[in-house]
Amino acid sequence: MKKVSFATDICKGCGLCVAVCPKKIIVLAKDKINKKGHSPAEITDQEKCIACAFCATMCPDCVITVEK
Repeated sequence: MKKVSFATDICKGCGLCVAVCPKKIIVLAKDKINKKGHSPAEITDQEKCIACAFCATMCPDCVITVEK
């Protein structure tokens, strides 16, 4: 099973992962603020993830972990 996880406490909400996701299943949270004061990235539908790891590769802060 594929799984994507985010270290939401260190995410700065830059949106690079959102832009690069081919399935468009990563969004910036609208109702959450992390301890840095940013809206962290989150996945909307884990089942649609194809584990391409584009999001993890693009993340400048190594917030995203992709497991295949």
